[in-house]
Amino acid sequence: MVNPSANPFILPLLYVFMLPVIGVIGGSSCNEEICDLAYRVGFLVAKNNCVLASGGLGGVMLHASRGAKDAGGLTMGILPWGKEEANEYVDIAIPTHYGLARNHILVRASDVLIAIDGYIGTLSEISFALNEGKTVVALKSWKIDEDKITRGKYIEAGSPEEAVKLALREIR
Repeated sequence: MVNPSANPFILPLLYVFMLPVIGVIGGSSCNEEICDLAYRVGFLVAKNNCVLASGGLGGVMLHASRGAKDAGGLTMGILPWGKEEANEYVDIAIPTHYGLARNHILVRASDVLIAIDGYIGTLSEISFALNEGKTVVALKSWKIDEDKITRGKYIEAGSPEEAVKLALREIR
């Protein structure tokens, strides 16, 4: 058993893993408007002392991670294959070698998720999250029929500020 107080490097690591984790999900490519929204969400996630988790690739994932890094935050990428595919703003690269199945790992690692735009992969993450009973805050993302949701919550937001505020409310 390791004594955390005997090693000055372990205690900060334990603190990091106790921080809330907000998963940001969205397409691996995006237009300028969506890239700007993702950047702002990432920035606000970090400013609120949360770890930003994503799929670690391009598009929404890259711009959210860049925003978090610019705000001094910590980013984690749950990657489909190896560490080498992580975008340059990922601090903790987790290679899964599970391809798209890594979407479920990202959902499980997140306390709440913010979906920004996105394609069918984003829809799978939304589905996983709702089935896990988690909250997904949607920003210009998929329209979901609330009558079809049996677990979890799907909340639509109109701005990055509102999306992060709603996500933080769900964590607390």
